[in-house]
Amino acid sequence: MNTTTVKAFGTAGATEDLKPMDIERREPEADDVKIEITYCGVCHSDIHTARNEWGGSKYPVVPGHEIIGKVVAVGNNVSDFKVGDYVGVGCMVDSCHECASCERDLEQFCENGATFTYNSPNPHIPGTNTYGGYATAITVDKQFVLRLPENIYKPGAAPLLCAGITTWSPLRHWNVKKGDKVGVVGLGGLGHMGVKFAHALGAHTVMITRSPDKAGDAKDLGADEVLISTDEDEMKKHAGSFDFILNTIPVGHDMNPYLGLLKIDATMCLVGAVEPLKPFHGGNIIMGRKRIAGSLIGGIKETQEMLDFCGEHDILSDIEMINMQNINEAYDRVVASDVKYRFVIDMNSLKN
Repeated sequence: MNTTTVKAFGTAGATEDLKPMDIERREPEADDVKIEITYCGVCHSDIHTARNEWGGSKYPVVPGHEIIGKVVAVGNNVSDFKVGDYVGVGCMVDSCHECASCERDLEQFCENGATFTYNSPNPHIPGTNTYGGYATAITVDKQFVLRLPENIYKPGAAPLLCAGITTWSPLRHWNVKKGDKVGVVGLGGLGHMGVKFAHALGAHTVMITRSPDKAGDAKDLGADEVLISTDEDEMKKHAGSFDFILNTIPVGHDMNPYLGLLKIDATMCLVGAVEPLKPFHGGNIIMGRKRIAGSLIGGIKETQEMLDFCGEHDILSDIEMINMQNINEAYDRVVASDVKYRFVIDMNSLKN
């Protein structure tokens, strides 16, 4: 296995800042695409992993799974990509390709364990773990490289590789369509994409938030209405009227008020809270045959469909660009919800 050393930013421990480091990347094999990384989004999952807040982090950790870059080399078996193409890499860089989930284009649920873009065992360099997009380059199996529409603004496309597909997948799985009434709970990195997608799919889109001061932003993003969840009278007016609710709240919370908004046979899908939730009243789902569901990113085929849809409808993430050297401050701002709505790193800053 031939490798090369590239510049990166990562952390050596849960309580340490991210700092410059050198990492090894494999040189392209027959099925590989080598990518010079130009932009990388900052996801809250990056922070959870860097700080070991979910447990299981293996150091050093180099985060980043919202990767945009330019192809600089391809293996002999690669025909879909050529040098100079701009491409994307999301949350996964490999899977077993053989299990029932992979055969259904659901690589995120690979029964033998998907290889995630960072903090997974690296099958190509034994004894190491995968390193993410906070680096100058990455080498990825061709089946996990995504085509970017030519008209798309590349920095704004980076968060589509995680925040975009995380919200797109449940909207498509539950067949959100024109005329549906869809609620999006929480206006952050995920929620702002959920509003954009639901609106573009033709749904009557309602931003559900505790914060009245977010109403203007929600309308600008495409919300038809804003429902303040702490206003009991307004919540009663909307009771039993939603076909689907996308819940992007990233922490444990009381789901009971939102369950009361669902129609009979309707679904609320959780995409944010990867942690214990507060108890909910069983009657709130029994009395109406309602469903609480969950969704994890999306497969490669579905992610490509999402990117193509974004190209057709001119959908991008709202971003704030930063240099790599400002990542630790950016992490603190994400935790404080002080960004509208996603940080994207200009990776040229890492070359300086």
